[in-house]
Amino acid sequence: MNKLFKWFFGFLLIVAIGLFCYSYFIDDSLLVPRKSPIDTVTLVENDLQLDVVYNRPSKRGREIFGGLVPYKEVWRTGANEATTFKTNKPLKINNDSLPAGKYTLWTIPNDSTWQIMFNTKQYAWGVDKEMKPMREPEFDIISLAVPVQHINKTVEQFTIGFDNTLDAIALTMAWDKTKIEVPIETFD
Repeated sequence: MNKLFKWFFGFLLIVAIGLFCYSYFIDDSLLVPRKSPIDTVTLVENDLQLDVVYNRPSKRGREIFGGLVPYKEVWRTGANEATTFKTNKPLKINNDSLPAGKYTLWTIPNDSTWQIMFNTKQYAWGVDKEMKPMREPEFDIISLAVPVQHINKTVEQFTIGFDNTLDAIALTMAWDKTKIEVPIETFD
């Protein structure tokens, strides 16, 4: 039994050293924090729960909309993995019904309006090897246009949130000097 324990401990030590060497010399993502950290935002109101999981890129002096994020092209709405939106109850968005479930969230930014798409397919990543969005439009369950709000304050890190201050729910997105709101209603 003692010999088996030593063998197992030695094996674990070799695996740990291998992982350390791999992360140090080849892929430093295990040791260095992500430039676009993952975040989760949740709204719980009565028996409704909404969750968004997304990655938060930073401005870092770059031109964002119309530059890093081109106008009139599909954006994964964040960085890295595809952004997900989850609801435990059916919702009404722009007079369309969104059943309870988990969706990927895609956008097409423009200067005056954004197109917002809730997609039923789950994607492991936001873009393919050619950096093209992985979204397949045939899986869009809702697509709506929302107006852009130009704000005075610069938002350094892309931020998604929920606003329910006026007895109405809005999914908000803000980055640089741009903010949008997606109105959300529950079926009462």
